[in-house]
Amino acid sequence: MAKFKPPKIDKYGRGVQECRRCGAKDAVIQAYGIYLCRQCFREIAYAMGFKKYN
Repeated sequence: MAKFKPPKIDKYGRGVQECRRCGAKDAVIQAYGIYLCRQCFREIAYAMGFKKYN
């Protein structure tokens, strides 16, 4: 039997931040303390007060 090695816990880097809404760890927007992935941000940005300018 092999020795059990627990998984390494990341303290910094891209994999540490996760989306508050869905838990995704990729493409997380951290500006203004939002911490949402880009897909969730696009769904609720208007409700948060962001406006889209062309």
